[in-house]
Amino acid sequence: MLYTTYQAQHTILEPWRVMAQGLADCLHQILPSGPAESSMEELLAGGVFSRSVAAAQEVFARLKLTHARPAFDIPSVVCQGREYAITEEKVMSTPFGTLLRFRKEGGPELPRVLLVAPMSGHFATLLRDTVRTLLQDHDVYITDWHNARDVPLRHGPFGLDDYTEHLIRFLDRMGPGSHLMAICQPCVAALAATSLMAQDAHPAQPRSLTLMAGPIDCRVNPTGVNELATSKPMSWFEENMIHKVPWTQRGAGRKVYPGFVQLSAFMAMNRERHQKAFEDMYAHIAAGEHDKAAHTKAFYEEYFAVADLPAEFYLETVGKVFQTYDLPRGALSWRDTMVDPRAIRRTALFTVEGERDDICSVGQTVAAQDLCTSVRPYWRNHHVQTGVGHYGVFSGRRWQNEIYPRVRDVIHQTAA
Repeated sequence: MLYTTYQAQHTILEPWRVMAQGLADCLHQILPSGPAESSMEELLAGGVFSRSVAAAQEVFARLKLTHARPAFDIPSVVCQGREYAITEEKVMSTPFGTLLRFRKEGGPELPRVLLVAPMSGHFATLLRDTVRTLLQDHDVYITDWHNARDVPLRHGPFGLDDYTEHLIRFLDRMGPGSHLMAICQPCVAALAATSLMAQDAHPAQPRSLTLMAGPIDCRVNPTGVNELATSKPMSWFEENMIHKVPWTQRGAGRKVYPGFVQLSAFMAMNRERHQKAFEDMYAHIAAGEHDKAAHTKAFYEEYFAVADLPAEFYLETVGKVFQTYDLPRGALSWRDTMVDPRAIRRTALFTVEGERDDICSVGQTVAAQDLCTSVRPYWRNHHVQTGVGHYGVFSGRRWQNEIYPRVRDVIHQTAA
């Protein structure tokens, strides 16, 4: 019922948002560019009022969610002193995800890296900055997960085991010598996939495994997210967080954890910050300072693009990762096979955490080091980045200048 109500409201408001954006665009064209003047002449001419109307209309138009993946929009990259055009190539696809490669036209042979994106309410494009940075020195692939509300029921369920299996299949398709890098939620599945491939002596087991800000052991320094997950029984999550996709969508009838519910929870954690961001955007637009508003616009265009999670995957993640801690307890299984990180011997391990991470706190990711006891000491590294929160681990200046060089070194030192 909640999803149907949300979809109806979205449908009703969409024409009004389109008209609001149209009015804002018209006013922007009429008004002079640059900062607004405070003179009586502009006030009498209606400039101040018109700018305020345009700003209000644009803010209203942008206060909406979308459900289609934005573009990565990485046309080219500079690699080894030369600029190469980037072509997105679908290497392998399933109903739930695509192995996407960012191919450099005529580029040199570089270490292959599979970047594992979270399935947590947003699209893989949230890692655009991560991809753009990695492309400087690597052949980059990414798990481009599909919106569950667009997957017809005939394709069946998708749980944590299916997610892990996708990583194994993707690495197998990329071939021996590849590297694996996971960010946030999929760190558990990435470690499990690497363990299973090591247990099977799979020829395509990754040369290195980089785990960044991931919940390997949520018993360590629990955050608000962890406390919420343990404050309710699984039956509560199933009854309150899971909804059926409305009949108007391709995945009609599929049980999902809606992306708009996840986004609402994220925004509630930092309500004042988001409110101030939109207040500042309004002020910048009203003042004619469009350059200052551009960054906020770009951020929320991405942030408001939401994707639904399959119910099976969401519930199993809450249960096994956040409530019963199966992996660090040695109780995690994959299709009746126990996952044993001690089997990893040929893969270097690098763990990264953010000092101010309020989603996955310091200590939760480095726990992987204690599980992978067979990895040689000189193939293990850990880094805590000072001054960054969760998103700063994989995007922004600190990621580009301080974290990425360490990631690159680990990959290139184990590439031979």
